[in-house]
Amino acid sequence: MHWSLLTSPLALGLAAAQQVGKYENEIHPTLQWSSCGADGSCKKVDGGVTIDADFRWLHRVDNPGSCFDGNTWNDRGCDSVDNCTANCALEGADYVRSYGVKTSADTLSQRFRTNFDFAYNVGSRLFLMESQHRYQTFTLRDNELAFDVDLSTVECGINSALYFVSMDADGGMARYPTNAAGAEYGTGYCDASCTRSVKFVGGKANREGWIPSETDEFSGKGNLGSCCPQFSVWNSNAHSFSMSSHVCVKDGPHVCSAGDCLYNEPYAERGPGRCDATGCSYNPYRMGNKEFYGKGKTVDTAQKFTVVTQFTATKVTQFLVQNNTRFDIPAPTFTDLPREAGLSRDMCVKQFDLFAERDIMSELGGWEHHQSQLLDQPLVMVMSIGADVSTPPFLPFDGLGVYGALVEYQVWADRVDGQSLTVHLNILHAFIMNL
Repeated sequence: MHWSLLTSPLALGLAAAQQVGKYENEIHPTLQWSSCGADGSCKKVDGGVTIDADFRWLHRVDNPGSCFDGNTWNDRGCDSVDNCTANCALEGADYVRSYGVKTSADTLSQRFRTNFDFAYNVGSRLFLMESQHRYQTFTLRDNELAFDVDLSTVECGINSALYFVSMDADGGMARYPTNAAGAEYGTGYCDASCTRSVKFVGGKANREGWIPSETDEFSGKGNLGSCCPQFSVWNSNAHSFSMSSHVCVKDGPHVCSAGDCLYNEPYAERGPGRCDATGCSYNPYRMGNKEFYGKGKTVDTAQKFTVVTQFTATKVTQFLVQNNTRFDIPAPTFTDLPREAGLSRDMCVKQFDLFAERDIMSELGGWEHHQSQLLDQPLVMVMSIGADVSTPPFLPFDGLGVYGALVEYQVWADRVDGQSLTVHLNILHAFIMNL
């Protein structure tokens, strides 16, 4: 088919975790999308979005005392894995006021920084919902996804992203009985970086070994990582973009522990890990086409445009549409690469040889795992905007020259306090359809 996304406390010895707070009702912003057939017939679907549990207020289940402040677990709120697991609750979200998330019919807007009262939030990660308690899932093989974006204010060092991950549709409630909040409250996030920054992994608090980040005042990492296959349709800002496929040793969501996660470590220290965090990617700038995308370029990111991605068993391709004109993503200029843009078995082998990089994808199952894990399994759609606090910023698609035009880059604190106040990601009238 063709989809169109317009834009008891103790039981059996297990303590309830990721419980639900009582101070703010959870009301998901509505977001309409369309499901379409190959013949072009479409039907509208009334969906919604929920914000990831990691962005929510986490407090004592019996009072408003915080379990987590800034980028650190609060000992007064909970002082151990078991205590935090049993006694901390996720609160409902005020999407507009606290997170700058707005929807209207088929349009979604995400604000980078949102000030409220005497605090502020930076970024957001949203999941498309099928119902109040379940994420919408999509199977990508032989389908086409399209969405309009406005990236005119999304500058260097900021990433707007739309991607798919192999999360549990219920947020992990069935898999982990200690999870009482579920998809309604945005639980169960995983990705191919085997992220260790999430506060709850595998139904329990990720408190043990937690180290606050030195560069991100809202983040840190614990001993546990949350892994799953990931397909990044769109990692972007106004200056560069990429598409990438990330396979794992195992299908679906799974947990790693510090030593065997590895890919969330600095680039030079990465080992084999559970998943291919770097992935097989296509970035036209890196492939030699430096005038195709950006402000004032062939596709002018000062204006709205449409991103179209087509998924088949043998390749994943993209083209952009602006002012009713189609612009095919240009093929590589390097003679050692396939003469067609996009991802394919051939591209995902030869690019690593050309750029003298380790071919982790092949080590972890190669194109066969791409097909079985990312084309044939139901995946959850994620929409996010955030900052990269690493140096250099956004190595995978923008920075170091070879990945994208690196314009003036301010340190994260200055960026958050200044220009970023006006940054929005707008996803408009998006759709995914059967080929």
